[in-house]
Amino acid sequence: MARDLPVIQPGAPRSSATPIFEKIGIVGLGLIGGSIALKSRELWPASLVIAVDRKDVLETAMRLHAIDVAADDLVVLAECDLVILAAPVRQNVSILADLADNVRTSAVVTDTGSTKRDIAAAAAALPPRFTFVGGHPLAGAARGGLEHARPDLFQGRPWLLTARSEPLESFVRALGADPRLVGVDEHDRLLAYLSHVPQLTASAVMDVVGSAVGETGLALAGRGLADTTRLASSPADIWRDIAASNADEIGRALDVLIARLQELRRDLPDGDRLVDVFESAARWRTVLKP
Repeated sequence: MARDLPVIQPGAPRSSATPIFEKIGIVGLGLIGGSIALKSRELWPASLVIAVDRKDVLETAMRLHAIDVAADDLVVLAECDLVILAAPVRQNVSILADLADNVRTSAVVTDTGSTKRDIAAAAAALPPRFTFVGGHPLAGAARGGLEHARPDLFQGRPWLLTARSEPLESFVRALGADPRLVGVDEHDRLLAYLSHVPQLTASAVMDVVGSAVGETGLALAGRGLADTTRLASSPADIWRDIAASNADEIGRALDVLIARLQELRRDLPDGDRLVDVFESAARWRTVLKP
């Protein structure tokens, strides 16, 4: 890659297929942003996939042929008709404030963050030429980063949207996901239970167990501990932002979990409450989709 950005991917394939969006801008090429880029180039070779990130990440993306245009400045998004903010949640809010000075055309703007209230409030200040729709693909992996991105990441997975947008819904369906409408407040409450508390719990369990038994003890562990703590490899910087932007809902959900654990702690000699919790958990586990 040349030192000066933006850089256009040489020899990128083109076709006459009509894309949903002509120019797709993605800010942040981690697991989610990178997977969107890979699938978009696969589906719509006539579109331009334009990415903004650090130079080292962009160099990798160009080598993977995940993007067409690479830049480390938002000005490259000037003519995009879709802008996807796929950075950590607090960075997305900051980037949103700079879009009006860099994107000159009418555009659909969405994000992929795990919390919605902060960015929805910030989006209210966008000029009317922008249509903002909060978004959250419920797809991921234990490890983040562009190196783990793949074009089938969203296949069959829900993709939450905070408002109706026919072009964006079509885009999401084309990526393989199932768009579902959810309110901003309800999103943050649901995700506190569905994602945020499970992540914090897995990391806390791994920290407690590892600190107590060390490497020698962990060598004796079976599949149960590995399965239970799969999320413990998640990057702290992303989750620090999520926790800060949804602290009230996460706090309430943690209080419920802590109360349940305290019940189990008090019931250890008898096990009556333990039986109730295990039976309830087993019933709910049959409902949970893998």
